[in-house]
Amino acid sequence: MKKVYLIRFRTSDQGTEGMLVSEDGFECKTLELPWRDNQQSISCIPSGEYVTKTRVSPRFGKTYWVTKVPNRGYILMHSGNYAGDKSKGFKTHVEGCILLGAKHGWLGKQKAILSSRIKVRAFMNHMKDEEFKLIVIGGN
Repeated sequence: MKKVYLIRFRTSDQGTEGMLVSEDGFECKTLELPWRDNQQSISCIPSGEYVTKTRVSPRFGKTYWVTKVPNRGYILMHSGNYAGDKSKGFKTHVEGCILLGAKHGWLGKQKAILSSRIKVRAFMNHMKDEEFKLIVIGGN
């Protein structure tokens, strides 16, 4: 099974920034919620290894689903811009999912991930619907 690494390198109330790297060369940036002790809908997922497979979402279409996350369900890799802590007044497009994009930047006064739809399509095309092992490093 192919391995894909999610390496987290910075976190704040505006989100957890990282990088996604496949063992065969695909790379993109990531943005997730801040670490909040794996609480549903307000935290990124714990570091660890997860089998990830395609799933059709009513909202996002075909995307990747991170399976068997402890005490969590329906964690997807999809497009979006924000992953801030709503209780601190920041915008978010996720409830625990992983946003993919071309680069980290700012939209208004909030950290964001940019060119997200393009990178999600590129990732889906690159992975060709294959299951893979997601190895999440850092961030908690």
